[in-house]
Amino acid sequence: MSEKIALITGANKGIGLEIARQLGKQGMIVLIGARSLQKASQASEQLQAEQVRAYPIELDVTNAEHIQSAADRIETEYGKLDVLVNNAGIYVDHEGTGIDVMRRGFETNFFGAYALTLALLPLLKLSPAGRIVNQSSILGSIGTILTNEMYGMAAAPVYTTSKAALNALTAQLSIQLKDTPIKVNASHPGWVKTDMGGSGAVMEIPEGAETAVYLATLPSDGPSGGFFHKQEALPW
Repeated sequence: MSEKIALITGANKGIGLEIARQLGKQGMIVLIGARSLQKASQASEQLQAEQVRAYPIELDVTNAEHIQSAADRIETEYGKLDVLVNNAGIYVDHEGTGIDVMRRGFETNFFGAYALTLALLPLLKLSPAGRIVNQSSILGSIGTILTNEMYGMAAAPVYTTSKAALNALTAQLSIQLKDTPIKVNASHPGWVKTDMGGSGAVMEIPEGAETAVYLATLPSDGPSGGFFHKQEALPW
């Protein structure tokens, strides 16, 4: 199949939905991953009305059965995967900073992305130009962690450490895959007006999707193993 296939997790709303929209308008078939099949279907119908080829997948990234089912379906229907955007993420610091809350944050923000990537790597390796985009945050940048007060989220140890771990995974995967055409990068979308970002954020959703879309469509001479906002490299 010459057409490009993209899977976006957490794609039923917000930045994930917009990433799917923008990739779809570039001609890709976009698979809308969401914990609720109903919400994934509603988002897919919305994009289909905009002439985007979008199809729903029930995908809770903390559910091993969902992950295997998604991998099996993509293999059966498409035979490969060109783009994986690990966009699903949660912010649970308002619930406290105990070990149970920390584990829950890591289950989605880190382990879920890792498990899904491992399951889909064989399909990404069948693409002539596989791309993995891990949706991170400047809040996960260890180099700038002491200046995160500007986002009003300085006291967010669950979110920041889980995103820092995702950044480390991005770098590690890029090394493991350096002899393949696959490129792996982390994206900081910016402070965006979403349910998580809040109404006081400075960026609209379409702009917030731009970095992930840029990294999902990198040319063969594009970077791998980096952390970006728009086309600017950020400190780990």
